[in-house]
Amino acid sequence: MTKLVYFAWVRERIGKGEEDLELAPSIVTVGDLLAHLKQRGDEYEAAFEYPEVIRVAIDQEHVEHDAPIQGAREIALFPPMTGG
Repeated sequence: MTKLVYFAWVRERIGKGEEDLELAPSIVTVGDLLAHLKQRGDEYEAAFEYPEVIRVAIDQEHVEHDAPIQGAREIALFPPMTGG
């Protein structure tokens, strides 16, 4: 099981802040995960409509979309940060 944690409007669109998910062996990279999540229903499709803007941290370390997710305990997904 991998814990997925959602922040800001990603959380708002999905309707939950976190969930535990059993990831299929075919989900190897962050990009694979985003594509998988987008197919889980309308709320996920809305949250991940533009996956290229989603920022990701694996076990609290920022990673790119081609990063492997094997062994991850926690994957955080959030929109781009804005300054102010």
